[in-house]
Amino acid sequence: MKNKLKIIFALVSGLSLFGITSCNDKEFLTVENYSILPADQMFKTDVDAKAGLVGCYDMMLPVAETNGDWGFKPNLFVGGHPTMDTQATGWDKNWNTQHWDAGTPELLSGWKHAYKAITRCNDFLAGLDAATKITPALKTSLDGQARSVRAFFYMWLAKTFGRVPMLATGENYINTPAKARAATYAEMWDFIIEDLKVASTELDWDPLAGEYGRCTKGFALSYLGEAYMWKAYRVPAEAAANYTLAAAALKQVVESGKYELNPSFTTLWDAGAVWTKECVWEEVLDQGSKWNGWSNLTDAHNWTTYFSACPAVGGWGSLYLSWEWWSSYEQGDKRRDASGVQGAVPGLDPALKSATNYGYNPYLQQSISGDAKTKHFNFDNGGYAPSIWSLKLWRSCRADWAAMWGPQQLYYKRYTNVLFDYAECLFHLNGASDATAWGFINQIRNRAFGNLEVGKKAALTATYLPYYQQLATFYKAPALTEYPIPFNETAVTVPDAQTYYTQVKTAKNFTSPVWLVALGQERRKEFSAEFGLAQDLIRSGFMEDHIIHNYPKGVGYPSDNKLQQDVMGTYRDFDYVPAKMDMPIPTEELLKNKLCDQNEAYK
Repeated sequence: MKNKLKIIFALVSGLSLFGITSCNDKEFLTVENYSILPADQMFKTDVDAKAGLVGCYDMMLPVAETNGDWGFKPNLFVGGHPTMDTQATGWDKNWNTQHWDAGTPELLSGWKHAYKAITRCNDFLAGLDAATKITPALKTSLDGQARSVRAFFYMWLAKTFGRVPMLATGENYINTPAKARAATYAEMWDFIIEDLKVASTELDWDPLAGEYGRCTKGFALSYLGEAYMWKAYRVPAEAAANYTLAAAALKQVVESGKYELNPSFTTLWDAGAVWTKECVWEEVLDQGSKWNGWSNLTDAHNWTTYFSACPAVGGWGSLYLSWEWWSSYEQGDKRRDASGVQGAVPGLDPALKSATNYGYNPYLQQSISGDAKTKHFNFDNGGYAPSIWSLKLWRSCRADWAAMWGPQQLYYKRYTNVLFDYAECLFHLNGASDATAWGFINQIRNRAFGNLEVGKKAALTATYLPYYQQLATFYKAPALTEYPIPFNETAVTVPDAQTYYTQVKTAKNFTSPVWLVALGQERRKEFSAEFGLAQDLIRSGFMEDHIIHNYPKGVGYPSDNKLQQDVMGTYRDFDYVPAKMDMPIPTEELLKNKLCDQNEAYK
């Protein structure tokens, strides 16, 4: 059985107090310290050092002091909503219209969360470097893990905001209260790349002590490949060299034998198995069996179920999926029904009706009635949104107050991301006909159509059905005897990717080359409601083509919300502005850090 690193919310850190007043009489500051440990406490033994690193991993989970929503906000808002494939209502709706600004609270909470994590890593790395009592092999592993965590958070900042201040080992906002953003993209990405290069040599393919939840060589190389790709995008003069380096890092991951696609795309978000071979990095939110426990709520489920569910059954309207996204799938692609559930809207084109999810969440056995007045749209929080909700994130628990336990798997990087990234590098290096690159896309599509499930129904059912049987018992719902979305028992023919997307390019009038259309459209189908879709489309160069042609301006329902009953589409009344894809530096940071400046699009 795999051990899992238990993320313990315990502060193990050293604090230094100095220079807090210029007064001569400091007697009033003289107090005895009863609970503050010496700065070197966490480095006195191997056990202490491992425990100290938990303070860095701790930030992978939501914490109350940075709004408690990390893992949904700002991650989905930054990584999904700008694509318009995921949508929102109420005060979140500006995320679909490029109306975020420097005062947007999700951006500030994400900024604070990331730098809090980076500060912990910087303090840990400084102390570890000076430590003399740690077993050398463990010291090497801990260094690689801390560098990986720091790189993870710097990459989120860099992909979200563009150039950001780069605090180095030993620096934090106490001893370095003001620091300018990296002067160039090369400087910033080289900092991140160095961390990941070192980590990739210090870490093993398997996690330390078999504790899944620790960073590994696969983590470091997967993110290293992506970091080189971002440098190629930001520093075009060095693009070829960086795509070569990215491909070399990603190739090691692919050839390691440590990763593979799950047989069923459908099961990826189920509670029956976590840290499967497809997972490079994920956030697992699970409070155990405390079905109605109200303690540690953000740690248990991060409200993800409530953010994602249909409002008619208790959801809050932060996540809808667009009809443009739903319509992008070919018949037989199981990723659509595994990713979204429809309201029972009247008069729906039969070609768009799900066989399992039309007006019904089969995992939770809940009916979802449509709105006869609005047809394809749902009225919520003073606005209209598509009548489609994420089945990735709304399947483990009903959005009601009877059961607070909502176990979630929130993926940051899957093996699928690695394959798409590797394919992108190969297209850049070898041209549009690279057979290996097209082979990776076809491999992912083969899984998407259910062919990897064939012959594995019994094993998949045994792994993933019991949770939903338990859930049905809790809700006093009918007993489930089959997995909610049936597994394929016979193979089907999957259209060749290059041929199919040649047709799509023509039909949609995309200006991108066929290989980029294929990667962009496949990423939309694969990573809906995950956390890096927008950044993948931006970095690859497909984002503008996607917005202009998948969401044509002025088509759909009018902006005054008076819906046209015969129109099914998202109304876009704004022009796409590429510069706004670098989010604004939060106002609070600009006020506190006088050396930090704002991104050009928001000055």
